[in-house]
Amino acid sequence: MLLSIPFPHLPSPPSWFPGHMNRFTKQLPALLSRTDIVLELRDSRLPLTSINHNFEGAISKWRAERGMLTNSLQPRRDAAVEPSPVSGYGGMTCERIIVLNKRDLVPEWGMEPFRRAMAARFPEQVIHFASCNRREDIRSLSALLVNIAKRNPHATETNVLVVGMPNVGKSTLLNSLRSFGIWGRTPKALQTSAQPGHTRALSNRLKISEDPLVYSYDTPGVMLPFLGKGDEGAERGVKLALIAGIKEGLYDVEALVAYLLYRLNILDPVSPAYLRVLPPGTAPTTSVSAFLEQLARRLGMLLRGGECDTVRAAKWFVEWWRREGGLLSAAAPRTLPSAVPATGHDSVRRGWGFDLEWSVEKSDSVPTVAASVLEHRMGECIDEFMERTREYERQGGTVSETQVKKRTWEEKLARRAAKSKAKFIARKKGF
Repeated sequence: MLLSIPFPHLPSPPSWFPGHMNRFTKQLPALLSRTDIVLELRDSRLPLTSINHNFEGAISKWRAERGMLTNSLQPRRDAAVEPSPVSGYGGMTCERIIVLNKRDLVPEWGMEPFRRAMAARFPEQVIHFASCNRREDIRSLSALLVNIAKRNPHATETNVLVVGMPNVGKSTLLNSLRSFGIWGRTPKALQTSAQPGHTRALSNRLKISEDPLVYSYDTPGVMLPFLGKGDEGAERGVKLALIAGIKEGLYDVEALVAYLLYRLNILDPVSPAYLRVLPPGTAPTTSVSAFLEQLARRLGMLLRGGECDTVRAAKWFVEWWRREGGLLSAAAPRTLPSAVPATGHDSVRRGWGFDLEWSVEKSDSVPTVAASVLEHRMGECIDEFMERTREYERQGGTVSETQVKKRTWEEKLARRAAKSKAKFIARKKGF
């Protein structure tokens, strides 16, 4: 069992924010004005990293306009904010559902503790785990949307806006929802792709329920304009690249392997998922070079002279994890099979998904760990992430130097234009 798992050195994150993402970000407030339900998709493997904080301002304003308290599902009557009079189309229906998609790629034992930990901190959000491969998940989500629509029987229709980062499964989920809400055979309405950025514009209205009438819009996946500085930004970028949330080619594949090896060791330090592709009897390792050499020899990926083709092996390993390895890593045990060995190490690192990580002390290595303990540890991870994010934003860590220069230049041009306009008005009045 691995008792010491060092954090790998990671490259600085690239910037990938195409024009269609910027256009949609500017359109979002207007789209929300005619939206009743926001369906925000996140990746279950990155339940915190796949939060797009750029959505928060527009969604908070939308909730305020509907008379909803920021941290409550109960409507708030505010004299300063008049609710829209049209029910079901900019009316009082105002729900935000967080769908943690691809649930089959994370261990089942962590889902309910994580849901409870999130609900305790964000009571205005409905947390729903789903996978497009599980019909019962799509059926329950479809029923949830229909039940919300039925709460407002006077509404002619209910409108759902689907948002999220690139490649979290928005289009695939809508195609699945349509098959449950529409009677008879329903052809695939939205094109899907394994590569990020396939959806580049707002879709036409898509009917996902006939009784009651529920329509939805598919939207482009929106990445953060700047992933951050230092280790925080580097780790965020690698995580998103591993789930194919960032355009291929922006990262060196061996850097992805280094971080993937680290995370698989954290998930299961006794028998990590990558051992399935290595020769039988191989022990877990933290050495990327040794791992890639073993893998290349196992797969027969050799160059002239018998040298291992580690680059080719690294590409194969990342694709294997996306295709099969994620399912294997989801079988990581809830607890270690035995106590932490009596060595110089007082604890080992464990985790759930790629965002939540905690220490397991010797005294905690018992046959069973209560769900309440997991909920508490996950809650601490969430609190730490949110506090770190707030501090990062206060220090300007979410804005690149290029963005700062661009904003400064735009402000300078705006002041110049205002000054010229004032001079023109003054001269006009003088005549």
